[in-house]
Amino acid sequence: MDIDWDEAAATFDKEPDHGLLDPLVRAAWDERLGGWLPERAGEFLDLGCGTGSLSLLAAARGHRVTAVDLSPRMAELARAKLAGTGAEVLTGDAARPPVEGRTFDTILARHVVWALPDPEAALRHWWSLLRPGGRLILVEGVWGDAGITAERLTGALAPLSAETRYERLSGDARLWGREVDDERYAVVATATTATATDAGAAQAQA
Repeated sequence: MDIDWDEAAATFDKEPDHGLLDPLVRAAWDERLGGWLPERAGEFLDLGCGTGSLSLLAAARGHRVTAVDLSPRMAELARAKLAGTGAEVLTGDAARPPVEGRTFDTILARHVVWALPDPEAALRHWWSLLRPGGRLILVEGVWGDAGITAERLTGALAPLSAETRYERLSGDARLWGREVDDERYAVVATATTATATDAGAAQAQA
């Protein structure tokens, strides 16, 4: 699906789950995020960050945020929203974020995987950016003819030595500002063994 995200940026936050302008919606996402994030604050990468609403919640919990969006206008709005938090907002492809070999304790992508041309390749690359014990948080769904099923997503994660946890989100109207009847869910994958980055480093030292 071709969407002009620069054009969409102007009205992006009007959706309750995008702007989190309603205190009840914001509190619902903060509660969920608190259950997904590690208890100890660390390096947090938000891929396809939009205007930075979830990054702002992570920053408020003490995480050091790096946010990436392909749209220069989205990134500009995210920088404004995250001003004063110490967050870094980059413009680039979520599938191959411009993070120059850095690694992260948590990587979040909300409603991003479904839109990528090669989701499996992107997941493998993101996994290589995780530190040992790191978490990959994916919020996805199926909306009509668009989206990605939980079965496909968890199947793509299976070869990555991931411990995965599934949460159905459709039934929590607070998250969306309304009742929804489509498939919306989160998958939290934890790196239970060395990531690809760690394996490469070990080979280099041998």
